[in-house]
Amino acid sequence: MVSRCAIRALIALVLTGGFISLTSTVVEVRMQEDRPDLTIRARPNLAFAPADIVFTGRLRGGADDHEEFYCVSAEWDWDDETRSESIYDCEPYEPGVSEIQRRFSRRHRFEYGGRYEVRLILKRGGEVVETARTAVQIQGE
Repeated sequence: MVSRCAIRALIALVLTGGFISLTSTVVEVRMQEDRPDLTIRARPNLAFAPADIVFTGRLRGGADDHEEFYCVSAEWDWDDETRSESIYDCEPYEPGVSEIQRRFSRRHRFEYGGRYEVRLILKRGGEVVETARTAVQIQGE
């Protein structure tokens, strides 16, 4: 999959002393369809309290070296007043060499019944890159 496309842009057309001078440059543009899509699922998504649920987030599509998604941290908001975060130590980014992580997984225990909307938040340098959410229903008190 092509992660970037080059667009030849006409920057200036200058008429100088009877000559036409064309100046152009190549501009790299990140195509929107090259951006990975984050999904999250829960197994099981219906259980009795207390319940251990496994959550899996996946990045699908996009370039394997998409810089915005390289070396992201994964924050899990469990919707039960708790959060978890995984922070990764990565080599410096190199276009065409560095690869993004595509799978994020975490187990969480829900002690009480209720409907919980769990969010996976991917961050890079403290900035939110992408977010996905899923709901789980826990039966019981």
